[in-house]
Amino acid sequence: MSARLDELAAEFGLVERRLGDPEALADGREYARLTRRHRELLPLATLLRERDGLRVDVAGARELLNDPDMRELAVGEVAQISARLSEIESELEVLLLPTDPDDAKDVVLELRAGAGGAEAGLFVMDLLRLYTRYADGVNLKVSVLDANESDLGGASRVVAEVSGDGAFRAFKWERGVHRVQRIPATESQGRIHTSTATVAVLPEAEPEDVHLDLSEVRIDVYRSQGAGGQGVNTTDSAVRAVYRAGTPDEIVVICQDGRSQIKNREKALQVLASRLAERERAARDAVERNERASQVGSGDRSEKIRTYNYPQNRVTDHRLEGDDKNHPLDVVMGGALLPIVAALGRAERERQLLNLGAEGQHGAA
Repeated sequence: MSARLDELAAEFGLVERRLGDPEALADGREYARLTRRHRELLPLATLLRERDGLRVDVAGARELLNDPDMRELAVGEVAQISARLSEIESELEVLLLPTDPDDAKDVVLELRAGAGGAEAGLFVMDLLRLYTRYADGVNLKVSVLDANESDLGGASRVVAEVSGDGAFRAFKWERGVHRVQRIPATESQGRIHTSTATVAVLPEAEPEDVHLDLSEVRIDVYRSQGAGGQGVNTTDSAVRAVYRAGTPDEIVVICQDGRSQIKNREKALQVLASRLAERERAARDAVERNERASQVGSGDRSEKIRTYNYPQNRVTDHRLEGDDKNHPLDVVMGGALLPIVAALGRAERERQLLNLGAEGQHGAA
């Protein structure tokens, strides 16, 4: 661990120097990369500085142990500093755990109605409102790119972009099947219905993540549909990007977010690139899962990640345990998703630490 910490400390120093380089300041992409890396390394560098300072302090306190007049004070100081040093070592161990390279990226959210008919469509819009409130609370922005809305106020599908620092980190735990249990407004006998919606969270692709051959993309423009103001609805600003039309690889992306056809085209191509990158990741993951299953068997859980139970005012995240598992539904739907996200992050770090411990024991054996 010491060697890795030295590497990262040296990298932090290099990044700080590069941030003061006029060439880096003039290159927008490079400056953004350096700023993001500086932000990632800053907590670790801060802990290392504190650790180094405390090591000097504890050495000085230990010298006082031989002084009869100062011994009692020195014993307490050594114990206090040693306890903090132990805490810092644990915190550094967590910071050294593998991180997701997509964490800082913007994301594309795709919400789709599942089982449950019209009620599932209403649930899609409930989730969109939840995510918008949650995003507002963590300084992120949600922009709806396309939506197939119904007359009842629901939607069969919504595509939205979440932008801001750490968007993927904030939303990556939402991927999967969400289940709602409640009495629909149209239910005359008061029976509880169960409906589902699926949520996909796609990190926006960087140019190096995927090669998009524009010769394989057909671009259609047409008049935007639905609410959006007369400027949107009276111009051919909506864009449909179709990748490899008519083939099994076909992907269709629609963007009618604003009145600018150029901006809608750029955004549609960005979403298309993100979907292609996600498809490639999914293919790689499938190969890895098959290889793992052939060795240790399948341990995958059900797709269902969370249940929203309205009669009991409870949200249950099925990936968590103990006090972290259940939360007040009215609070969560108001946008307070952060406690669940934080608990899922802690659970993931605990799994990583356990895996590292198991690997260490295996190596020692």
